[in-house]
Amino acid sequence: MSSPLIIALDHASLDAALPLVDQLDPQRCRLKVGKELFVRSGPQTLKTLHQRGFDVFLDLKFHDIPNTVAAAVHAAADHGVWMVNVHASGGRQMMQAARDVLVKNGLGTHLIAVTVLTSMDDDTLAETGVMRTTGDQALHLAGLARDSGMDGVVCSALEAGDVAARCGDNFLRVTPGIRPAFAQRDDQSRIMTPLEAIEAGSTHLVIGRPVTRASDPMAALVAIEQELSVLER
Repeated sequence: MSSPLIIALDHASLDAALPLVDQLDPQRCRLKVGKELFVRSGPQTLKTLHQRGFDVFLDLKFHDIPNTVAAAVHAAADHGVWMVNVHASGGRQMMQAARDVLVKNGLGTHLIAVTVLTSMDDDTLAETGVMRTTGDQALHLAGLARDSGMDGVVCSALEAGDVAARCGDNFLRVTPGIRPAFAQRDDQSRIMTPLEAIEAGSTHLVIGRPVTRASDPMAALVAIEQELSVLER
């Protein structure tokens, strides 16, 4: 499935998410399952979405000691998810342990690492003790993720081009903070439109409220596809 679109199911439960899911086409988007939905509804969420034909990005951002993260990534891959992520700030040993468990068990799940959350700016990053700019820190962690065997990173579209230049075109750049022209900024600080993000170097776009809260979610998805169609001309 070639679409770069990943729709974020930021719902409180599987029952709450399914009315939206059943309006979307699994041939035209993938779905992201985050912490609240997974904690409330559990692995049944993944089974149900897979039964409806969707690829699933399990967005739990694991960050713990290497053995714990490796076991969690293994469990996620055993559920057949298309993609799972860890925090790059967990370090090289943690990321390598997660990669190694997938390779050892012949599991094809994509493993990517979170660089800097798109809700953060330079000031909030500095409050954590990191004196680099968000862009510099994202690029630093992307390089560490590549060297640790990750398939790609979660980063802002603002950093996607620099990440591609440093880590290669085949290194995935999954970018949240995507807001179509018709949508509000909400709580994201570093954002782009879908077209801007792809042109800047993103390979996959995570889009939530502009689709999930639309009166007609599929129409919103089609509008985004139409925006991106200029790339095919």
